[in-house]
Amino acid sequence: MSSARGFLVFGAIAGFLTVALGAFGAHALKLLLSADMLAIFNKGVQYQGLHALALLATGQLFRESPLPALRWAGRFFILGILLFCGSLYLLAITQTRMLGVITPFGGLSFLAGWLFLAVGCWKAEKAK
Repeated sequence: MSSARGFLVFGAIAGFLTVALGAFGAHALKLLLSADMLAIFNKGVQYQGLHALALLATGQLFRESPLPALRWAGRFFILGILLFCGSLYLLAITQTRMLGVITPFGGLSFLAGWLFLAVGCWKAEKAK
């Protein structure tokens, strides 16, 4: 997925799922998970929501200035949501601690996304 439309759609779906998963965690999982595991699940929800918004912003910027840096920012935000948030959700629900080794790769993807977004914003402004 490397188009403005794709980034916007993925960001909107990620935002929808943020609300749905947050409600699921607050109501259904609250009764099933320990406080520690629920905190891990909620950390995934928090980061997903933040990066859903970042992805929406990236998609809009990419629509206006289709620069490679913005394309990479969007790709890395998606990868971060899948790896970081996904691993935290699975870790909390299955309590399989080995899934925690995936989480840092998602965190690095988020960091890369933010750096590419900064570069893309810089280059988009210079191109005007």
